[in-house]
Amino acid sequence: MKESKVFSLFIILIAYIVAIAIGIITYIYIPLEFYFKLLIADVIGTIVIFIFSLVLKNASCYDAYWSVLPMVVVIGYLFTKEVNPTRILISLAVIGWGLRLTINWIYTFDNLSWIDWRYRMLKEKSRGFYPIVNFLGIHLFPTLVVYMCILPLAFVFHYDVTFNAGVVIFFVLAIFSFSMQGIADLEMHRFRKNKNSVFIRNGLWKYSRHPNYLGEILMWWSIAGLAIFALEENYWLMAGAFINTLMFLFISIPMAENHQRERKEGFDAYKSQTRMLLPIYKKQK
Repeated sequence: MKESKVFSLFIILIAYIVAIAIGIITYIYIPLEFYFKLLIADVIGTIVIFIFSLVLKNASCYDAYWSVLPMVVVIGYLFTKEVNPTRILISLAVIGWGLRLTINWIYTFDNLSWIDWRYRMLKEKSRGFYPIVNFLGIHLFPTLVVYMCILPLAFVFHYDVTFNAGVVIFFVLAIFSFSMQGIADLEMHRFRKNKNSVFIRNGLWKYSRHPNYLGEILMWWSIAGLAIFALEENYWLMAGAFINTLMFLFISIPMAENHQRERKEGFDAYKSQTRMLLPIYKKQK
């Protein structure tokens, strides 16, 4: 049954429903400030997903939680808080981002027999410590990063906000960011289907080795910028975008590129010809 994509998605859906339900109950009944409640509910939901991943022996159960949780938070606030233009724009940006990422995950997900290569690598390297690495590194750390990234959204819904040009500009940048990710994904899917070269060198990938990661980084700087202009203060809300950027620069990108170097001959030459993130054309040698 684990080899059935439909059955696998159904099981993961059940896991997410249970995690979200417990998280919502936690959020409602814990008598703390909203940012503490959101953090605790988020962590408890992650623990539920972690338990499911242990039972199913697949850490990839967590993968879509990254994109589903922010949409749940947005929908919850839209139904429980007063709505205004600023809150609508930030909500549309986060929901658009979440839908794109979740749909792409569903498209690429095979079944519960498939495990992300990163998790297999971590299991091989950590050996007996893998359960700890699994919880702290694969589940909890990304959850905390996402929590920091969506804090600006939570503040927009809990404090008085203004609607100004800065809000509109950063909303447009957010749309641009996840649209760029979507285009990069489509180009990668097309490349993998045709596979007419070792490295993808067309479209956005001609100018950047990681245009999808660039879009992800820009997305959360956009959300932070929108919130700061809306609140007209709270510059510390950029912390989530900053941490997210560091995660990609020092963990996600090096890990992906080391994996490429091990599997594909000529990676160093390709790397010297193409920018890591910024889409500035670099002439091929």
